Parts: sequence; C-alpha cells; structure tokens
Amino acid sequence: MRDKLLGVWVKWTNALGDRTRRDSGAGFVEYAGLMILIAGIFVAIDSLGLDGMISGAIMDAISNVIGG
Repeated sequence: MRDKLLGVWVKWTNALGDRTRRDSGAGFVEYAGLMILIAGIFVAIDSLGLDGMISGAIMDAISNVIGG
C-alpha cells in the first residue's frame, strides 16, 4: 500500500512539475490569482468565526470513524 501511494505521489508531482514548466506568461498571473482567492477564503472563514465550527465538525467525524 505504501509503495502504491508513493508511486501515485511521485507520478502526480512529476505531472505537476511538467505542467508548471510549460506554463508561461499568463500562467503566473493565473497562479497568483488563485493564491489571492484561496487567501480570501481563509480570511472569510477566520472573520466569520467558522474555523471553530469546521474544526469541531472534523473532530466529530474523526471520533465517529474511530469509535471514540
């Protein structure tokens, strides 16, 4: 299982590296825009106080899975 996961990870990172090397010009602007969008989502989550609710829901789900 571990070898299979490692193989998938290596394949994915190689594919991502090939894609980023092929992108030029507008690619940088697109990646920067995506980072700004992700940062905006994190700021919204933090300002609305949803971070505690989200972490609580994740902990509840983990407890249900492991039977705690």
